[in-house]
Amino acid sequence: MTSTSHTDDGAPRRLPTATHWGNYEVVTDGDGGIDKLEPAPDDPHPSPIGRGVADAHRARNRILQPMVRRGWLEHGPRYDGGGRGAEPFVPVSWDEAGSLIAAELDRVRETYGNEAIYGGSYGWGSAGRFHHAQSQVHRFLNVLGGYTSSVGSYSAAAMEAVMPHVIGGGPWNAVAQNPLWREIADHGELVVSFGGLAAKNAQANSGGVGRHQSVDRQRQCRDNGVAFVNVSPWRSDAHEALDADWVPLRPNTDVPLMLALAHVLITEGLHDADFMARCCTGFEVFERYVLGRGDGVAKDPAWAAALTGVDPATIVGLARRIARHRTVINVSFSVQRQDHGEQPYWAATVLAALSGSMGRPGGGFAAALGVSQTGVERERHAVASLPQGHNAVETFIPVARLADMLLHPGEPFDYDGRRLRYPDVRLVYWAGGNPFHHHQDLNRLVRAWQRPETVICHEPWWNPLARHCDIVLPAATMLERNDFAAGKTDLTLAPMYRAAEPPGQSRTDYDAFSEIARKLGVEKEFTEGRTADEWVEELYERTRVRLAGTGVDLPPFADFWAAGRDPERSRSRGREDGHVLTPPLPDRPNRFQLLREDPHAHPLATPSGRIEVFSRTVAGFGYADCPGHPVWLEPREWRGDARRRHPFDLISPQPANRLHSQYDHGAHSRSGKIHEREPVTINRQDAAARGISDGDVVRVFNDRGACLAGAVLSDDIHRGVLALPTGAWYDPADTRAAGSLDKHGNPNVLTRDLGTSRLAQGPTSGTTLVDIERYDGDPLPVTAFDPPA
Repeated sequence: MTSTSHTDDGAPRRLPTATHWGNYEVVTDGDGGIDKLEPAPDDPHPSPIGRGVADAHRARNRILQPMVRRGWLEHGPRYDGGGRGAEPFVPVSWDEAGSLIAAELDRVRETYGNEAIYGGSYGWGSAGRFHHAQSQVHRFLNVLGGYTSSVGSYSAAAMEAVMPHVIGGGPWNAVAQNPLWREIADHGELVVSFGGLAAKNAQANSGGVGRHQSVDRQRQCRDNGVAFVNVSPWRSDAHEALDADWVPLRPNTDVPLMLALAHVLITEGLHDADFMARCCTGFEVFERYVLGRGDGVAKDPAWAAALTGVDPATIVGLARRIARHRTVINVSFSVQRQDHGEQPYWAATVLAALSGSMGRPGGGFAAALGVSQTGVERERHAVASLPQGHNAVETFIPVARLADMLLHPGEPFDYDGRRLRYPDVRLVYWAGGNPFHHHQDLNRLVRAWQRPETVICHEPWWNPLARHCDIVLPAATMLERNDFAAGKTDLTLAPMYRAAEPPGQSRTDYDAFSEIARKLGVEKEFTEGRTADEWVEELYERTRVRLAGTGVDLPPFADFWAAGRDPERSRSRGREDGHVLTPPLPDRPNRFQLLREDPHAHPLATPSGRIEVFSRTVAGFGYADCPGHPVWLEPREWRGDARRRHPFDLISPQPANRLHSQYDHGAHSRSGKIHEREPVTINRQDAAARGISDGDVVRVFNDRGACLAGAVLSDDIHRGVLALPTGAWYDPADTRAAGSLDKHGNPNVLTRDLGTSRLAQGPTSGTTLVDIERYDGDPLPVTAFDPPA
């Protein structure tokens, strides 16, 4: 396999590639560099995120050789040694860096055991099947005997933990049961979405997007007469073409609204009593709670109105619409990233079961419908991935409890019915992710990050993670290596060609791990004698053989690989870019449809075989913060608390101009900044009351931290709510001062680092109170994209 970025005469080339946010053609500049990325010609709605990739590749903050933090190099590894994020770096050779890492891995394993190594890889580093950073680092550490791992995700930890108890199956079974948009268009009448259906969240898909179809599918539903209701603090959480009814509510109050809707259905006799009796268990416990027969508090529309700010008549009207129409009750990932985030998913499932639409085509419950490409296709044929081997270490943490693990080694914690202890981690090895983007309460994380004796990472650019490491290896990017992509719920197999050589001394993660494995005497076990390009071909051929057994005929790898570089061969196969479309799997009824047809013949994988409105298992855990049925539990920080110190709810949605924090230093992401800072949206009336004008630099703050941002005034956001997207690279004004002002607008200097409950221990970024004021101080320059000393 070969791939070059330009012809022998130096003429520019066009080479296909794939990203999480779509397929593109990479246009080289004829001198071995990247000129631009142009969307694949058959993508009807390409993501503009690709515009910033070429610019980012030319950025001066590229890491070009191995670097070691000066304090670590001079004084060696130290527990709670400090200095990360503040000290300069010293360049070293690859041989020295590899020897330092190998020696440190050996020291930690021999002194403390493999449990003392945390394999920290979380994120969307590459759409490629082979150059998938998480697979690479975990395979490498498993070859060495294992590591402390993590479970769950920052995206959906509460859902992943609670829904197996409610409907059975694996952590993502709830998403797998979603109705498809075409089913809703044909059979549905109403989509009620808690947390909205923001079009920007359909830009990206794990493993890639062949063609962006989600918004068009939603429009087709609307054209067919399906009505949409956007239950969210932000009107823009639904595409304007949907003409959605907006039900603005206060953050953290989705559950009271769901309970009040259930109250109306039950008291007016509009609920599906037959489905509740045949296909659910524990309804009588939930009914008693909703009607207030135990605590004396009926969860009726008047009760919910006081919590949500939604008029009682609106609640009654919405409940009756749900009962009259074939309805999808959709819940975004965002509403479970809050205190007691398990409750919205559980309550929404019960509401869907009550509605009469559960288990009927085009209706029922949906999890994060519209996010990525969910709802476009149910699933795809399985594609081979890099084997990660066996992890001999059984210790794990819920992924969002990273700082707790580092700060409190040996302390007990609860998780999904188990009593566990945090390991004493001495070495963190990270590749493909940025914890200083996705973790909460970054000032607390910075303190926790000083605790390990050594932190190692692979990074292409000097992002906040690289700045807070001891040993940094320069990593090649997706445009500097060969691979192929296959998106989750996407039918495309897409080639990813090396369009440019890695600059300086950059290497792929695989080559870096292979070198360290050689020094540790386990190179053969890690590589199995294959080069990176041979592994790419191997994974494709494993996929081809696997699919051949299902009647799907993929071209041999040589033909697949050559077609993307040969326009004539691509066009002969009906494609312009060398991609291969695999056929969808046959349509099948989802689990809820089968359950409705015959609950005895098609039981769910729950203890009762039915939907667990009340779960004896969860009740048996004895968690006061997650009892055995859906309930309203007051958040530990919310506007309903008379003792609150800060008046605004902060929501931190996904950004429109990038995927998480990726390519924040690129031109497209930076084009959306205000005075080089992340925009924060505020209601016009709230802004006027504080003397804030459009475009002002503002200070957003609470007791955990503060950041600067650029004000955007809007009538489409609920009063008392601020929206500050995630992903601005963390940029403290003083790297040596605890709790220093972030100059760039990272909301996670403000968010809370507490678990959703003892069940899931997920992140609770959505339960955050702040204040805001116009910033009239010195215009602090943004230095997030400058290389360190």
